[in-house]
Amino acid sequence: MLTLLAIIFSTFLITLCVWAGALVILLKKDILQKIIKFLVALSAGVLMGGAFLHLLPEAAEKINTNILFVIFLIAFASFFLIEKLLFWRHCHEDDCSVHTFGYMNLVGDSIHNFIDGLVIAGAFLVNWHLGFATTLAIAIHEIPQEIGDFGVLIHAGFEYKTALIVNYLVALTVVLGGVVGYFFLSFSSNILPYILPVAAGGFVYIAASDLIPEIRREQNKKKSIIAYLIFILGIVFMFIVKAFSH
Repeated sequence: MLTLLAIIFSTFLITLCVWAGALVILLKKDILQKIIKFLVALSAGVLMGGAFLHLLPEAAEKINTNILFVIFLIAFASFFLIEKLLFWRHCHEDDCSVHTFGYMNLVGDSIHNFIDGLVIAGAFLVNWHLGFATTLAIAIHEIPQEIGDFGVLIHAGFEYKTALIVNYLVALTVVLGGVVGYFFLSFSSNILPYILPVAAGGFVYIAASDLIPEIRREQNKKKSIIAYLIFILGIVFMFIVKAFSH
């Protein structure tokens, strides 16, 4: 029961990242553009650190490493396919041509959030330290993503308040995913270790295909160096979390 409450609490915290979308209106556009690349860099580092320092090592203790990396590669390829099928592009600018329709963005985001909830539930069922580390990695990634998604809804014609409310309702699917994941994985504990490399594949795919290319677009040399250092900081941060959790 305590594990379920921890999952609900953690997934609920994830939903609060939606309110970061308000920065699109509250901050001046030039300020937003200055900080968003650094948030993306931090997010990329945290996701890579979460995958390689937390999820994969934990999975390696429970399943054969050959099977682990096959699952990891299949997950990576699957996220690529899903992104293409559902237009999962986590744009980090207001002007994003990939999101043709605001509603398509909401559908894709709902599925994405639901899977995040499943991943968080699976991590908590392995152990609480892994659960909190996974929640942290997802939360930090959600902030720049939600800013981008909010911008997409505004660009698609949603009113400010409507976009904020609809985006938050969609975010609540992460809580649903967490609850469903808890009950499903509790009764199917044999598949629990296999959820970890799937999550790791997703983390690495998002960081490598979506976030890092955003950082590489920066033309200013000084900003590029700072973004890279923040990326490394994200990895180091997850290493510190791992060190203090043992």
